[in-house]
Amino acid sequence: MVFESYQKARCDRIEKFLASLLPSAAVPYPDSTRLSEAIRYSVFNGGKRIRPLLVYATGEALGSPLEKLDAPAAAIELIHCYSLIHDDLPAMDDDDLRRGKPTCHKAFDEATAILAGDAIQAFAFQILSDPKLNMVTPQQQISMIQTLAKKSGMEGMVGGQALDLISEGNHLVISLEHLRNIHQMKTGCLIEASVTLGALTSSEMTLDSSLIAKFQEYARCIGLAFQIQDDILDIVSNSQTLGKSIGKDQRQNKATFPSRLGLETAKQYANVLHQKALEAIDFLHNQNHHLEALSEFFINRIN
Repeated sequence: MVFESYQKARCDRIEKFLASLLPSAAVPYPDSTRLSEAIRYSVFNGGKRIRPLLVYATGEALGSPLEKLDAPAAAIELIHCYSLIHDDLPAMDDDDLRRGKPTCHKAFDEATAILAGDAIQAFAFQILSDPKLNMVTPQQQISMIQTLAKKSGMEGMVGGQALDLISEGNHLVISLEHLRNIHQMKTGCLIEASVTLGALTSSEMTLDSSLIAKFQEYARCIGLAFQIQDDILDIVSNSQTLGKSIGKDQRQNKATFPSRLGLETAKQYANVLHQKALEAIDFLHNQNHHLEALSEFFINRIN
C-alpha cells in the first residue's frame, strides 16, 4: 500500500502539472480547436504515467525536490504520448484501441493525429528549455535536452520502431540478440531517459558519471523486462483488461520473447532482469524502495 499511495500522489501531481501547461479546447485560435482537443484527448487518455514515476522516484532517491522534477516528468510523458499516437497510425501498427478508447486517428482523423503527435513532441522540448519550468542549472538543462533527443530519436525509440517494422514477417530469422536490441531501443531507451532525467536534477556535487551508469543499467534491465511482460500479456490477457488489441504480434508474425524463448522461459528472463535491476541500484540503500517497487510492478503488471 505504501507504493500505491506514492504512485497515486505522483500521478495526481503530474496530471495537474500537465493540465496547467496544455492548451484547453477554448484556445483563441478557432482553427486550432480540433488540434487542441486531440492533444488533450491523447495526453489525458488514462495512462499509468510510468515514465514520470521513474523521473520522480530517481530524483527523490537523490534528494531532488519535487519542483525540480515536474518539468522532466512532463517532458518524458509527452514524448511517450506522441509516440503512441504515431505508433497507432495505419502506416505503423494500425490500431483502433488505446487504453480502452478509440485511438487518436479514429477519434479525430489521421491528419489531426499526425499534427497532434508533432505538436506534443515539440512541446516536450519547449518545457525542458524553459528555465521558469525546468528549474535546474543551464548545464543540467542542456544535458536533459540532449538525453531526451538522443533517446527518443534515431538512436533510440524511433530507430527501434524502424527496426521493429522491418522485422515484421521475419520472426523466424531474427536472433534473440537482435530482438533485445530492437526493444532496448524502441521501449527501453525512453525508460532509460526517464531515469537519467531524474538523476540529472540532482546536485552536481553528489552525482558523477559512475552513478549515472548504475541508474542506466537499472533502466535498461527494467525496460527490457517491461517489453517481455508486454509480449506475455499479448498472449495471456484480453482486450478489455489491456485496453488495446491483443494477439497482433502473432498475426503479424512479429518476433517476441515468448515466441523465441517460450512463455515460461520468457517469464523467468523477466525475473532475472528484475534482480539485475535491483543489484544496479543497491548503492542507494534505503533510498531505493520506490525504484524497487517500480521494477517489481513492471514484471507483475496485468495491463
